[in-house]
Amino acid sequence: MITEEKIARINALARKSRTEEGLTEAEKTEQAALRREYVDAVKESLQSQLDHTTIVSPDGSRRKLEKKD
Repeated sequence: MITEEKIARINALARKSRTEEGLTEAEKTEQAALRREYVDAVKESLQSQLDHTTIVSPDGSRRKLEKKD
């Protein structure tokens, strides 16, 4: 799970990368890892939401959203 502190760190690194100083190699590595963690968390959240989605037909019947491969 991504925390507010991690999001704040992602934003701080993004701001620093746009300055003349730029990022060190260690900070670039940290930034990449934090971004990957953030993207994975978003994907997991979306997948969970889709797993709990049902489609309601006009006749009132319900069916689960089917997974596409």
